[in-house]
Amino acid sequence: MAGEIVVQVRDLRKRFDANEVLRGISFDVARGETVVIMGGSGSGKTVLLRHVAGLIRPTSGTIRVFGRHIEALGEEELLPIRRRMGYVFQGAALFDSLSVHENVAYPLREHSSLREAEIHERVVRFLGLVGLTPEILDLLPAELSGGMRKRVGIARALIGEPAMLLFDEPSAGLDPTNAKMVGELIVKLRAGGACDTAIVVTHDLELARTVADRVAILIDGRFAALGPLDAVLGSTDPAVQAFLAGDARVTA
Repeated sequence: MAGEIVVQVRDLRKRFDANEVLRGISFDVARGETVVIMGGSGSGKTVLLRHVAGLIRPTSGTIRVFGRHIEALGEEELLPIRRRMGYVFQGAALFDSLSVHENVAYPLREHSSLREAEIHERVVRFLGLVGLTPEILDLLPAELSGGMRKRVGIARALIGEPAMLLFDEPSAGLDPTNAKMVGELIVKLRAGGACDTAIVVTHDLELARTVADRVAILIDGRFAALGPLDAVLGSTDPAVQAFLAGDARVTA
């Protein structure tokens, strides 16, 4: 695997009371790579992603992001690291009372000193990157389709021009057409240079086929398989095969 290592996780363990969710996870993500983490509902995929974003502290193990160990950093120390990541939440997590324009502009208003005209130009440009036109700028999230909300969420994650994107179940809740569109959008953003490094958490095998350089299968708090998609699909591990034959066929 060539390229600078953007994320390095070693022996990551997370326990919530008596429940050990992650049981010794280790992996790297190189610059320019998309790693897809698959697993069934409740397998710990989102918990793992939140560790990489510094939103959860591990019980033990190390997490290095952009060359810095983040597992013991406080909120102030984490801010400059988080600003180099874009996080796309499962439900898009848009502010219901804010227009599309205000939702996408929000990170710039919080973390930059850009003038209003520059913010507006960027909002229009990044909505364009995800295939949305200025006609929707004044709409509220409730006035958008599920697929459009997801794209607005991606535009908001991109607008700070992050070095890495983290996607939590980007196709969840979408019909097959919109789910396919999201996968194609992730590929297009990468090809266009908008963001070439990503971790994608999903249970959608078709999405993994579309976007993954490597795939990890998370079962019982551990990676049962990690490697190129074809190698993982060809795994002889019975647990991996059972997952691929079952949960992975569910696309919503």
